[in-house]
Amino acid sequence: MHSKTLMAAAIVVAAGLAAACSSAATAQPAASAAPASLPAGAQVTIGTGSSPTLGTYLTGAGGMTLYIRTSDPAGGSSCTGGCASAWPPLTVAAGGQPLAGADVTGTLATFARSDGSLQVTYNGRALYYYAADTKPGDTSGQGVGGVWFVAPVSGSGAASPAPSAPASAPSAGASSSY
Repeated sequence: MHSKTLMAAAIVVAAGLAAACSSAATAQPAASAAPASLPAGAQVTIGTGSSPTLGTYLTGAGGMTLYIRTSDPAGGSSCTGGCASAWPPLTVAAGGQPLAGADVTGTLATFARSDGSLQVTYNGRALYYYAADTKPGDTSGQGVGGVWFVAPVSGSGAASPAPSAPASAPSAGASSSY
């Protein structure tokens, strides 16, 4: 009888560890204020922020700055793996819709990422958060690697350079630019 009790206790402990590991794998890094995907059917509202040097730019949940990656293909994303950890994509769950706030004049849409999640686009450009931004108004991702820029509101000035041919892939040592 003692061995059955030990076996039952071992199963309970193993199940608890498995649950803890699986939930930790999906948690956002502590240093990141970038929100995770919203529940199915939820809507995300895209708003605006401004800076004297960057002009008016897009913001996501909690007023966090949104970015574009000039090396992404139009209407898509090539930011996966470590890149997506440093630059979490703005996503909505199946059935979710992006909504434009009062000063957002461009076109919002979504596309299916390679992992099946739905990433939000603005005027055909995929939108991302930057994990190093910790509070609304942070724009520390501006210019990183020469390909990451705050997402400008249409006609709001030069928060980012005009889209051009995709930049070359970063070298193996240039992990921060992705």
